[in-house]
Amino acid sequence: MRTVRCVKLNKEAEGLDFPLYPGELGKKIYKYISKEAWQMWMNKQTILINENHLSLANPKSQKFLKLELDEFLFGESEAIEELF
Repeated sequence: MRTVRCVKLNKEAEGLDFPLYPGELGKKIYKYISKEAWQMWMNKQTILINENHLSLANPKSQKFLKLELDEFLFGESEAIEELF
């Protein structure tokens, strides 16, 4: 079992088995986010998709979710109002 110092939960926890997101953000998530925190994000993402009627095929929806993901896990987000 791989452990990480999860920045979301501020504790040592079981790390992800493999990167679950592409690019630099994916590397950062793999290095600093636990399975527990990722599951919290998956639940939050489902709520965001349903409440905002997002289409994952829509580039604006993808950008919105990426910003929300970064904000949720790391607390670093740009203003999202400009996207819609």
